[in-house]
Amino acid sequence: MKNLKRVLAVLLAMVMVFGLAACGGSSKKSGSVYWLNFKPELDETAQELAKMYTEKTGVAVKVVTAASGTYSQTLTSEMDKSAAPTMFVIGNQAGVKQWKDYALDLKGTAIANELNTDAYNLYDETGKLVSIGYCYECYGIIVNPDLIEKAGHSMDEITNFAGLKKVAEDIHKNASKLGFDAFSSSDMDGSSSWRFTGHMANLEYFYEERDAGGWSECPATLTGAYMDNFKNLYDLCINNSCTEPTALANGGHDAENEFKTGKAAFFVNGSWEYAAVSETVPNATMIPYYCGVAGEEKAGLNCGTENCWAVNAKASEADQQATIDFMVWLVSDPEAAGKMVGELGVIPYKSAPASQNGFLADAEKYTANGCYVMDWATNYQPNVDDYRAALVSALNKYNADQSAANWAEVKTAFVDGWAVQYQKANQ
Repeated sequence: MKNLKRVLAVLLAMVMVFGLAACGGSSKKSGSVYWLNFKPELDETAQELAKMYTEKTGVAVKVVTAASGTYSQTLTSEMDKSAAPTMFVIGNQAGVKQWKDYALDLKGTAIANELNTDAYNLYDETGKLVSIGYCYECYGIIVNPDLIEKAGHSMDEITNFAGLKKVAEDIHKNASKLGFDAFSSSDMDGSSSWRFTGHMANLEYFYEERDAGGWSECPATLTGAYMDNFKNLYDLCINNSCTEPTALANGGHDAENEFKTGKAAFFVNGSWEYAAVSETVPNATMIPYYCGVAGEEKAGLNCGTENCWAVNAKASEADQQATIDFMVWLVSDPEAAGKMVGELGVIPYKSAPASQNGFLADAEKYTANGCYVMDWATNYQPNVDDYRAALVSALNKYNADQSAANWAEVKTAFVDGWAVQYQKANQ
């Protein structure tokens, strides 16, 4: 009997211990999420989604959005903190090289299994899946067809650089009479310069890449074979615009608003602008970077992404799991995925709703008509911040005085600067 009492006492003690663990007596902690967001235009939606998820699951989600053009610096600063981001962006091969040791291998994870394509994923040299694309985008020249017609032209005229030049210069010449100009402002401040030093620069890189049969890694040098084509389009933009070239250096001109309010017929930007500009220009469309390259009548839009999620390999297992669970919810929950698609245009995941973005539809039409896609060769830019800063400096000098000597400095920053930054990045 005494032995039975002892056994019962031991069993009761064990039940109490396990009961305490089940009721929260365990020291094991649930994970949390810290999302360092790359896209300023996604901030409001990201904050809303974080709140929704916390209310639904009880998991804490913090969202911090880096200011435009400052993501690299912000990421470096935040990763030095004890509570570092668990979810961040590695968007190009330079980023892979810099941050691969901080990236969890996402192969076989629940979020990777939600993808419907591998096209936008980034791997390191060992085959580790460093980051996965969370949206697909396109960029080119956004056009207001109504203003083109009001100026006495039609979209059918714009199938190459000669057609674009003819229409743009005619609009600019008659701007005072028409009440609008050809291009919106091409500011060189941090909030705008990336449209030219990153995006428009891609036309030069893309055609070099195509001539080389494709790039699988960052080339050590550029030839500059298509610098004249870059100059064609850049000159057209700055010299047929709402703002004089000499006033572009310091920024302060709202190019998006100029387009939305009918002050400009052309706006150099991407698919992420669709929601904003379609409010007032519902039939806005997007055309390629026509620049005078032979055969460009079959050019399509610049399509790809630099928006790729990584999970912090140095975070706790609980935080890693919480982050992956949150990512899966973002792309598979009907309401959450709907908000993501509504803001980003399209996300490459199996359960996501179809895109309603008209500019992405334009990209698909070009492809369906047999046009070539201009992939994002710009993602190979070495030491991207320093490289682009040098380009901005040279372009500002050229904008102030469009001399041959100053254009030579632009070419030097563009071509020789690539080689210099490549060497710095590969020391």
